[in-house]
Amino acid sequence: MPAKAKTPRKTTRKTTRRRGPAEPRGPQPGETAVDPSDPSVAGMAERVRKAGGAVLGAFKDPYAGSPLMLASLPLKAVEATPFQRDLSRTHAQRLAGAIGAAGLFLDPVIAVPGEERFWSPNGRHRLAAAKQLGMRSVTALIVKDEALAYRILALNTEKAHNLRDKSLEVIRMARSLAKEEPRTPEREQATSFEEPYLLTLGIAYEARGRFAGSSYTSMLRRVDRFLDDTLPKALRQREQWAQRLMDIDDRVAEIVKKLQEMGFKSPYLRQLVVARANPVRWIPLKRGEQKPPMPIGEALTRMTASVRKFDVKSVRPQDLALVAAVSSSED
Repeated sequence: MPAKAKTPRKTTRKTTRRRGPAEPRGPQPGETAVDPSDPSVAGMAERVRKAGGAVLGAFKDPYAGSPLMLASLPLKAVEATPFQRDLSRTHAQRLAGAIGAAGLFLDPVIAVPGEERFWSPNGRHRLAAAKQLGMRSVTALIVKDEALAYRILALNTEKAHNLRDKSLEVIRMARSLAKEEPRTPEREQATSFEEPYLLTLGIAYEARGRFAGSSYTSMLRRVDRFLDDTLPKALRQREQWAQRLMDIDDRVAEIVKKLQEMGFKSPYLRQLVVARANPVRWIPLKRGEQKPPMPIGEALTRMTASVRKFDVKSVRPQDLALVAAVSSSED
């Protein structure tokens, strides 16, 4: 009996969609240069001259074609925006040393024209280093759009922001905008603020410079959302949430102290207590989650109740080992 011929197995090839480059946009290289007397930049050029500076050139932004200007400005005519993170003297000194060793100040600061001076939304440390080195002027890339001062955070590569730096800068930005645009809803500034929980944490950091914000980020990320209220009203609401968060943290600190007295010496004690009190800890995370699993007010109420009834005798050494492993993987 002849052997049965084998039917060739069908192979299904997985087709993966490759994302290609976007459609070409922006000016061609030969179209980039702009005469400083052109109406699109003439106003900026006049501001530079009034400040005692000199226009070095003007050009179109290679992405959107917006007019930009490169100028040399007197150092005293440029200041860092007031809502930026605090100056790190160590970083400024290190930067001054690096510039001195290289013999060149290569990175222009970004500047936007204000009423009396130019504001730099991302050059605090470079300006401090320039003053330390005794420089008379600084090279600036001037952007006509003043609103950029509130959108620069995502582009800031001068020094990586830690959670405290970023939260403080965002809340300072929000307070400044609340004065300038009091009728603007908080939600409309979502791009500037990046994440809603940064606003809540920023208020806590204002009150307590050493607040353990990273311990609460996992919970806040799930329940905090931008508000439809105007900026001033939204800030008042967030101040209440931040106070409740700090009250929770006070109770967490008491629990940590009791655990330490029982002999636990792990640096992850706070993370363990907060993780157990996290009301959304066991709620599955849905892909593209937009609606929070519960309102932030309810989450804070549940968390307060959890820390009040926390049983220190239920903590075991292996629990801390698990928290340490999770924290390390997240880092």
